[in-house]
Amino acid sequence: MKINHYREAEKLTVAIEGKLDTTTAPEFEKTLGEILDGVSELVLDMTNLEYISSAGLRVILKVQKVMYNQGKMKLLGVNETVMEVFEITGFSNILKIV
Repeated sequence: MKINHYREAEKLTVAIEGKLDTTTAPEFEKTLGEILDGVSELVLDMTNLEYISSAGLRVILKVQKVMYNQGKMKLLGVNETVMEVFEITGFSNILKIV
């Protein structure tokens, strides 16, 4: 997995490439924990995310709870495979996916 992030004032865009699973979720969670301070708008760019497991879903849910208190969060570029996981788990009902 590769994580790129870009910050413009209080807006943070995080692009995730590869697989977000049991192996990579801890790194993703740690990275987000280090860069979310002072962020009022978080954009998770999933254009190049190939796969997400329950471990990845847990991190996204945790980050959404943080952002609920700090501002807002949205997901971009969700492909059909990842969207299917979001729909089956009900995450598509609680996440803003554009």
